[in-house]
Amino acid sequence: MGKFSSEAKQLLEYIGGKENIAAVTHCATRMRFVLNDAKKADVKKIEGIKAVKGTFTQAGQFQVIIGNEVSIFYNDFVEITGVDGVSKEQAKIAAKSNMSFIQKLLANLAEIFTPLIPALVVGGLILGFRNIIGDIKLLEGGTKTIVQQYQFWAGVHSFLWLIGEAIFFFLPVGITWSISKKMGTTQILGIILGITLVSPQLLNAYAVAGTPVDKIPFWDFGFAKIQMIGYQAQVIPAMLAGFLLAMLEKSVRKIVPEYISMIVVPFLALVPTVLIAHTILGPIGWAIGKFISGVVYSSLTSSFGWLFAAIFGFTYAPLVITGLHHMTNAIDLQLMAQFGGTNLWPMIALSNIAQGSAVLAIIYLNRGDKEEEQVSIPAAISCYLGVTEPAMFGINLKYAFPFLAAMIGSAIAAVISVGSGVMANSIGVGGLPGILSIKPQYMLIFALAMLVAIVIPFILTIIFAKKKIAQKK
Repeated sequence: MGKFSSEAKQLLEYIGGKENIAAVTHCATRMRFVLNDAKKADVKKIEGIKAVKGTFTQAGQFQVIIGNEVSIFYNDFVEITGVDGVSKEQAKIAAKSNMSFIQKLLANLAEIFTPLIPALVVGGLILGFRNIIGDIKLLEGGTKTIVQQYQFWAGVHSFLWLIGEAIFFFLPVGITWSISKKMGTTQILGIILGITLVSPQLLNAYAVAGTPVDKIPFWDFGFAKIQMIGYQAQVIPAMLAGFLLAMLEKSVRKIVPEYISMIVVPFLALVPTVLIAHTILGPIGWAIGKFISGVVYSSLTSSFGWLFAAIFGFTYAPLVITGLHHMTNAIDLQLMAQFGGTNLWPMIALSNIAQGSAVLAIIYLNRGDKEEEQVSIPAAISCYLGVTEPAMFGINLKYAFPFLAAMIGSAIAAVISVGSGVMANSIGVGGLPGILSIKPQYMLIFALAMLVAIVIPFILTIIFAKKKIAQKK
């Protein structure tokens, strides 16, 4: 008998039996089920199982939060039930049969950007650190930066740009690779396509605006000329090109005989894609991206920016539940490319902090309850470090009123952030360490917004608990 054999039997019964399971796998903290009939799952009974910290449905999957011992639970579940586990990719494919068109679209978007997030976080931290040592005059009475004073740090500042440039300037390479991987096509072709969008042969995207039209280099085909413009840091042109490459490769592979596919398919997929990317998709994608980022930026910097901030800060956590929050990654990256930073991401970090602070209040209210602390303490820690799922689904949504308190605190903190013009260098760690990704001149006011995101949800959660406001029965 395994450690969780008894709980595994209960879960199988409450989830509707073996015949109701189309696929099952697990991630770092959750069991992920694709159910034939989601209505057969008795959520109340499942959440009553001792090892279960909460449940939710997302991206067509019924997810049961177990915690750090999920791998042990999963093995016991498979052994006791005789259900064959599948890979995460297989589970995702099975789950899409339960999803609407919009849900599938959002799931695909998430799968493209998720593999890029670790690099983007590192890049944000690097840019933040470079700004601190290279831009803030901390020495000799506020007249010199650390870089100006010490050669070692000047070397570090220069060296770190090697990594920062690789992450952000050459971002299209990561996007086209990720699309190829997600679409199941040839990944090296995706990488090559990305390189053709940022090649040193091309006029750097950042230099286009300041270059007269007659000075922009071009390819001359005699009957036509194509401008040699790069798409460094551009998101939408890379996405459009990546999807075209994948579709062309799949289409060509269907009609080309297998014995010549190694030669013919890559050529007929890559060459037309690169041509179309530089003549049609690139300019169109650039215009779309510029429009979207312009609307978001102008909304946040207008006289009604505080209202936009309040709405976004209040609704971001519910967006996480639906999966719609994945849209913000593309918008953040486009803002970074166009404006040299993002005023959207700081609000996301504040929302995460607010959710953690609500859990902190639950810990305070239920102090001494060892069983509750086994869930709440790790949830609060992970939330403050940018991982909100254990906090949101294991605690805040379970009681409801902490979730509402966190949303209110997040909205107030977002208004302070946007009202003060806070900008982040890039996407970063979405919790307390997020301050390292904020541009140095805004760190102090962002620290104040963080304090608000900590204090307000904590106090409101306690008040709501005492007045029994918005509690789940």
